[in-house]
Amino acid sequence: MPEQETVVGVVRERAPGERRVALTPDGVSRLSALGARVVVEKGAGEEALFPDAAYKEAGAELVTSAALRKQATLTLYVGRPAVKDVAGLAPGHVVVGLLDPLNQGDLVRALADAKVTALSLDHLPRTLSRAQAMDVLSSQANVAGYEAVLVAASAYDGFFPMLTTAAGTTRPAAVLVIGAGVAGLQALSTARRLGAVVSGSDVREAAKGDVLSTGASFVDLGGVAAGGAGGYARDLTDEEKKAQQAAVAAAIGKFDVVITTAQVPGRRPPLLVDEAALAALKPGSVVVDLAASALGGNVAGSEPDATVTTKNGVTVIGAGTLPSRAARASSTAFSRNVSALLATLLPEGRLTLDRDDEVVAGLLITHEGEVVNATVLERLGTAPKGAPKKRTARS
Repeated sequence: MPEQETVVGVVRERAPGERRVALTPDGVSRLSALGARVVVEKGAGEEALFPDAAYKEAGAELVTSAALRKQATLTLYVGRPAVKDVAGLAPGHVVVGLLDPLNQGDLVRALADAKVTALSLDHLPRTLSRAQAMDVLSSQANVAGYEAVLVAASAYDGFFPMLTTAAGTTRPAAVLVIGAGVAGLQALSTARRLGAVVSGSDVREAAKGDVLSTGASFVDLGGVAAGGAGGYARDLTDEEKKAQQAAVAAAIGKFDVVITTAQVPGRRPPLLVDEAALAALKPGSVVVDLAASALGGNVAGSEPDATVTTKNGVTVIGAGTLPSRAARASSTAFSRNVSALLATLLPEGRLTLDRDDEVVAGLLITHEGEVVNATVLERLGTAPKGAPKKRTARS
């Protein structure tokens, strides 16, 4: 019996504020070269400035949402499908996107019940060198770090660089970036290029050298060594959290702009800038919280995609969808990451899931009616049925 043709579907994202698209016309050309057929929902790339005509010229077929669901065997998302839409997917259908399975239990159960194979891009084993080209989290964090500085500079009632004019000299803005991952380092570099005096901090010992490499000074906020698995910071103890918050409150008053980027995968972001720290900031200061989400954020009172002003005149910006501000650039990076992944998964244009492959094993969340990711199973409170079967699955 001949293997089923792989038809890659590209949806139009429907989450509020989401302007990105998972695959650009250039990505269509890359997948077509692999032997896959690509169908794109009409209007999928318009918000990211990729018109339907560009997809058609690249070799994609433009279809309605209903037609895409019937034709596609693998669907690409920037985010994730709605739970209500999963039941209509055929058994064996493959979904690829930033599914956030540790916080989307209802979606994970729906995918398993529908016998949909789900690959979550936020579970890519990022320490593997060959996975770097597939790392959506890093590419999007890079955009977020850059945009965070532009947002802060726009909201700040002053200048980032030192300016000398006939009216006198204006001192440069003092910027503190807390968290020196991909987003934080990009924020440090961008703020420095704009002429600010920049400082950075991180609880991971290894991050100090990264901060200094951007030309920023390093600020020790608590002296906690908290390196964790996969290059992330581990969860701090309650005592360590209090010590860090106190250190932030003591140091923060001399800064004009603060950008926070600290996140723990699948969990509530750590509270770094509490009410005491906000009260220590000067009126007119700006705080941008890249970790703001429905789970919480790094800054007291921050909300995703919302701006609030404290009683002492500090602007707090919850930056929930920063990559969408630069939708064309972030979509281009996202598409290249996804294309690199599918080049591994689609040899000769046919989907192959080798569960002995570390990349596939990390990404795979549901398969053949079961939740197969141990971390997700633990979060759902379901005991694993055993180790993943050592075999190659084809769809």
